[in-house]
Amino acid sequence: MATIPLLAWLDEPHPGHGVRFAADDGWDTWSYPGLAAFAGRVAHGLQRARVGPGDRVLIVHRSGPEFAATLFGVMAAGAVPCPVAPPLLFHDAQRYAAHVQAVAAAARPVAAVTLPELREPLLALLADSGIQVTTVDDLISGIEDTAGIPAVKRAETALVQFTSGSSGTVRGVAVPFASLEANVAAIRAWLAMTPEDPTASWLPIHHDMGLIGCLLTPVVNQSDLYLLGPEWFVRDPARYLRCFDRGPSAPGARLTALPNFGLEHITRRVKPEALAGLDLSEWRAVIVGAERVDAAVLDRFTALLEPCGFDRRALLPAYGIAEATLAVTGLALDVEFSTAAVDARTLAVGSPVDPSPDDDEDSLQQVVGCGRPLTGVEVAVVDDEGVPLPEDRLGEIVVRGTSLTAGYVAAAGTGSPTRFEDEALYTGDAGFLRGGQLYVIGRLGDSVKVRGRTVFAEDVEAALVAEGIPRTRLAVLLGASAQGATAVVVIEQGEPEWLAGARKVVRRVAEGSAGVVLDVPRRTIQRTTSGKPRRRVMWRAYVDGELPGVVVPAAASS
Repeated sequence: MATIPLLAWLDEPHPGHGVRFAADDGWDTWSYPGLAAFAGRVAHGLQRARVGPGDRVLIVHRSGPEFAATLFGVMAAGAVPCPVAPPLLFHDAQRYAAHVQAVAAAARPVAAVTLPELREPLLALLADSGIQVTTVDDLISGIEDTAGIPAVKRAETALVQFTSGSSGTVRGVAVPFASLEANVAAIRAWLAMTPEDPTASWLPIHHDMGLIGCLLTPVVNQSDLYLLGPEWFVRDPARYLRCFDRGPSAPGARLTALPNFGLEHITRRVKPEALAGLDLSEWRAVIVGAERVDAAVLDRFTALLEPCGFDRRALLPAYGIAEATLAVTGLALDVEFSTAAVDARTLAVGSPVDPSPDDDEDSLQQVVGCGRPLTGVEVAVVDDEGVPLPEDRLGEIVVRGTSLTAGYVAAAGTGSPTRFEDEALYTGDAGFLRGGQLYVIGRLGDSVKVRGRTVFAEDVEAALVAEGIPRTRLAVLLGASAQGATAVVVIEQGEPEWLAGARKVVRRVAEGSAGVVLDVPRRTIQRTTSGKPRRRVMWRAYVDGELPGVVVPAAASS
């Protein structure tokens, strides 16, 4: 599929399609010509505010037309957008303040565009920085819809997107236009996207999956897009599912993307009776990524929706990372996902992943395949020395290709294992290849060596979920403490049976490590805007004695 210049739609917007933003009484509908005119006014407003080519601009906005118009308006002005999540996606004001200040320190923007109600708080957070803080309304005041798109030299960098921060402080990744356009083209080719394929999403639109996969790609494709904010999805996931109904007056969306925990939320909150009358037979792509995919969750999601005509072949497990723009691998259309059984007790970098015939069935975990590399992407798995490994050997995932970004906008220093070396991205993620397909195990930075094997936080969490502990109420932290290799299971307001189960899992899955089970207050577990635990941050808090909670004694398992 041909590569489309990222801003081409601004010059020739399709009048028959557009973006619909969720509202209390339905949808706030914007045609592509209307959105392009809005973006043009923003671009002229930025020029008037003396924001020039190459300048960076923070965008602190909710999902809505203002965000979309500002994002493209900044690009059209020759500047570089730096999207930042609004405080709605954070539960703690101090954490949010630290997040914004870290982003500003990394990006060094000249301006910030935000909501009217956030202008004063942002001014306070960015005091003495010299950053202009304004609103969209102020930017476009007095500028007519007929202003058009200004003729300026395009910046080399399309945007700065910030990593999720799961491994520590967020890092700004500079995404060149060439990399972004290559990744968007690869996604469109993978999904066989045409302008007649509507997309629906509830994901935060501030980085990778939500920003590139579910906003930029449909807009560049000029297909219909239905956007709900994350708060809508949390309150009413059935509304999101109704976006895929193909009835006479229904949206009929066919494409989407979401993390594993999003599927879990749907299966927990949506009852079969809420789906009565829905026809989901045209829903053909559900990209599942951002965290390790759970085969049992895919099965439960399928069981819930199959009576409405949903085809399980629409489930497309995928692997992506911000440093490679977004998508790296993905399962092909019309292919049913596959799993591989691995024994978490025997994993080690360079070792075979196949379990032995005499392995205990309880020790095996099913890892979901994340498909093959997309167009223009190469994937290898290497050992600790960087030497490529054959298939079915565990190692670090390394990515090369046209979608690689230009690196970080500031020195990292966060302890994250992700790094660029010799025109390749060493992801810090562990996995293996089988039949050309990638299977992802977990983060090398979220693992410990115990008796020659590697224990991954994701494996311990999977075993805890199998014990009946809700994934949304737990996080596993791994590292080296004064007691040696240590596994800390953090459970928010744990039920007695959860705490007992956690003790049992630590003994079995993380055998040989110092196991600690912490019963903590609700909202203690820090998460990224995409829902992933910020393990490194919490590990440092644990080591420093700053993680609240009560250590559950070993007797709790008796």
